Amino acid sequence: MANMHFPTYLPPVEKPEQISPLALAYIGDAVLELYVRTYLVWSGKQNVNILHKNAVQFVNASIQAKLLKSLEDDLTEEEITIAKRGRNAKSGHAPKNADMLDYRFSTGLECLIGYLYLKEDYRRLDEIFKILLQIVEEGKTGDAGNTN
Repeated sequence: MANMHFPTYLPPVEKPEQISPLALAYIGDAVLELYVRTYLVWSGKQNVNILHKNAVQFVNASIQAKLLKSLEDDLTEEEITIAKRGRNAKSGHAPKNADMLDYRFSTGLECLIGYLYLKEDYRRLDEIFKILLQIVEEGKTGDAGNTN
């Protein structure tokens, strides 16, 4: 799934670090959702209900918070700064189905993903998505506490 990027007719974003963290998270949420949906269809799943059920394992605040926490030691200073901006951003509403701390970390991850996407760092996005796949698979086998 390397080099998943679009749309090619738009000019690149010159300074994605200057975009608001919630706008970056908005883009990041969509990019993560596209990665997950593409992965699930690529893996052979066809039934829409099953696709949705499987997608929820990837795109929920708890899993996304866990992913960001597992990435912390491998993030660059720049990435840490972007993730913290997202984590500390005030969205103005409480999460419906998530713990507030998980929700904030999830927003930090989405902010980072949006930033990397707009920066066109697709290699790094692929690395992060591979770690997400590992976390979800570990959760299925009951080894969710071990993210190393």
